[in-house]
Amino acid sequence: MIAVAGLGFVGLTTALGFCEKGLRVFAYDIDAKKTDLIRRKKVPFHEPHLREKLAEHLGGNLAVVDSLTEAVKASRVIFFCVGTPCGPDGNADLSALQNAVGEALKAVDGGELKILVIKSTVPPGVTKEVIAPLIAAGGLVLGHDVALANNPEFLREGYAWEDFVSPDRIVIGTDGAAGMELLEEIYHSFNAPIFRVSWNTAEFIKYLSNTLLATLISYSNEMSCIARAIGGIEIGQAFRILHTDKRWSGSPAKMTSYVYPGCGFGGYCLPKDTLALCARAEAKGYSPGLIRQVLQANERIKDRVTEQILQTAARDETVGILGLAFKPNSDDVRDSPSRAVIAGLLEAGHANITAYDPLAMNNFHQAYALPIEYAGSMEALVQAASVVVILTAWDEFVVKRKLLADRRVLDFRYILPEPASDKVGLTQCN
Repeated sequence: MIAVAGLGFVGLTTALGFCEKGLRVFAYDIDAKKTDLIRRKKVPFHEPHLREKLAEHLGGNLAVVDSLTEAVKASRVIFFCVGTPCGPDGNADLSALQNAVGEALKAVDGGELKILVIKSTVPPGVTKEVIAPLIAAGGLVLGHDVALANNPEFLREGYAWEDFVSPDRIVIGTDGAAGMELLEEIYHSFNAPIFRVSWNTAEFIKYLSNTLLATLISYSNEMSCIARAIGGIEIGQAFRILHTDKRWSGSPAKMTSYVYPGCGFGGYCLPKDTLALCARAEAKGYSPGLIRQVLQANERIKDRVTEQILQTAARDETVGILGLAFKPNSDDVRDSPSRAVIAGLLEAGHANITAYDPLAMNNFHQAYALPIEYAGSMEALVQAASVVVILTAWDEFVVKRKLLADRRVLDFRYILPEPASDKVGLTQCN
């Protein structure tokens, strides 16, 4: 039995979607007018397929109830789909969610374990720092009286039904306690990969998705402004041709490889061309704020990498740098992030630096002549260094990762498996 609290765009889709999968759902909304409309088989907003599915399931798998208490008492798993609108200061307003969770907790009688699932979009840290303490304040014990999960939604308006019943991924944030098996069992019939991660990771993934989309839209709009300022550019055609790039469909290099954190972009083309377009736009009277921020962010990440190394390695320790080329499978060191990071370490007084790269060591030395040592192999570098820093995502560093077992490692390319203490699952359940 499932309860859904909140019958807006997300909640009603969720309730009907579970009904479609053959599950019994008790649905509740604090807004009596909305509840009345739904009981009369009317959807309070436009979303394709929901009206037909409401007519199909109401009175069958779907029961619309008058109180959250009733829904909770009748269910094992309670999904919270209430709104978290932006407050005046930009922070998410969590009051409706807190009220709903607080009301639901009053109905937990200490019998069978209830699973509370936060599907409302909340900033990273809220489940851990707000909802979990709310449960404790109510005198209930996580893992004993209730289990707590974060289960972000990825629904597009206009396509919510398709997105819910045929998802591309299901993310379950958990603290690792008992109870998640039932939630995974509920989602098993959706035939989508299930990723069990930490609470914070699940919340972050939702914002990662939305902020990327927001950035792509703003990027495209800023580029259209630059095009208008320069003139003579067929903007729509230019973007349509951009979309024919093979990388959008995964060949020769997946576009996802660019949407991944690292140490900043380098090489010949990206720094030069981004800077040149900024200068051209400004010469034509348009100030490209977003593109300027791209360049500034590219410099800031190198500074942050350097700062983190300085916080980890004492000045008399040898720092081993794995990777000098700006990208793997290349010997190009032009504008390589490694140069800026190594220069920053030297400036801070770190004299003991050893570097290794499968292809780019000669080019790096000739281009920058920095006072560092070069190791003939990854094995030699690990032997010499007490702190190892990965700055280029070479496959060799992953294949030989066992060499790093007793070293402090800073993986700024995120290519090594996460430490066990950091993952509740980087687990993918199929």
